[in-house]
Amino acid sequence: MDRSATDTIKGYFYQFDYSILNLLSLAKSEEAVQIECIEDIDIHTATETTAVQCKYYSKTEYNHSVIKEPIMYMLSHFAEVKAGKTPSIKYFLTGYYKSGQSKLQLPIDIDFLKDNFLTYTRTQEINGIKSKVTHYHHTELGLNDIDLGKFIGQLNINLNGQEFDAQYNSIIKALKTQFSCSDFAAEYFFYNNALRVIKELSIKEKATDRIITQHIFLNSIDKKAILFNEWFIQLKGLKAHLAALRKEYFTQLNISPFERFFLVDTNFTLHTQDELVEIIHLIARKWAKLTQREPNPFCPYIFLKGLSPEKLVEIKTQLLNEGLLINDGYPFLGSEFNVSSAVKPANNQNGIKLKILSAVNDISDCLNAITKRREVYQFYLTEPFFETTSGQIHHIKIQIGKLSEIKQII
Repeated sequence: MDRSATDTIKGYFYQFDYSILNLLSLAKSEEAVQIECIEDIDIHTATETTAVQCKYYSKTEYNHSVIKEPIMYMLSHFAEVKAGKTPSIKYFLTGYYKSGQSKLQLPIDIDFLKDNFLTYTRTQEINGIKSKVTHYHHTELGLNDIDLGKFIGQLNINLNGQEFDAQYNSIIKALKTQFSCSDFAAEYFFYNNALRVIKELSIKEKATDRIITQHIFLNSIDKKAILFNEWFIQLKGLKAHLAALRKEYFTQLNISPFERFFLVDTNFTLHTQDELVEIIHLIARKWAKLTQREPNPFCPYIFLKGLSPEKLVEIKTQLLNEGLLINDGYPFLGSEFNVSSAVKPANNQNGIKLKILSAVNDISDCLNAITKRREVYQFYLTEPFFETTSGQIHHIKIQIGKLSEIKQII
């Protein structure tokens, strides 16, 4: 994890990851996990509900006081169950601690529960004098020893939860098994999407909206698009995130003569025209090969989403003035878009280093007209804007936060 992340943020990640891991581990697709309901995580299986408090204390030595308040809260819920106000559930307290786990000998008995977790003192003013008053939480709830024995039978405590990275690795392993995929796909497609799903659930106002079945969860994360998820970026670090994308997709030692389409989402409130032109030059320089010795010369296609016709003409003019010979599929003034002209091979004689497409439909027309291997790299800001149903087209969708990140990726 990025070293700049605070312990608080890491604690949130630990809970989110625990939710993801439990969703992946459910035995049946209709079983569910609920976020921030009775406890941090409520696990609903076919036979029972378990309220789980999950904490990450990497810098904390275990002491009974650390879990005292959560146990008191769980007992309060147990009292509501006894009163018939809510259904019976199980309780699970789990966490990772720096040290001190041996201080708690399990299983605990009733006296240990009362002495260490249910008894506390509070300073109160009595007859104008501040005094320390001892409180017995179980007594105030109207519970006797028989009740406490039943509560212990429904309570499970684990002070040896997985370390942060170990839990993360368990998730990646489970995702690889679930989707039969590589480490990269498990992390950048499925975990990235899983983190988004859990984060979005956690901020919903109604508890009934914060529940998700395994079936819906798996369908929600089964997306082959790389998100610019602020939580995932916080976890990985932006520099490492962009470097990993570069390593996965753009570090071929020998660039093959494929037909590559670069689809770029533009927004001039986030970048300047010069920044966009610089990226276009970079794409043309890296992904065109027109030497006389090249048996299969090639150059990239580019589509710039969000540009007005006037702005696109302005950019084309700037590129030509800067020595970049382009082909836009319009063979003469006033013509319609001509696919045959657009897909005409680039070579050393015609010197075409870049093909600029003006409309989304032009992308599909060109892809359908090409018989060589086709690769599409879509860089989008909010939502993907181009889809293809052909399984023969290698289509990579990468969400970016700003245009300049493309330079670090490619």
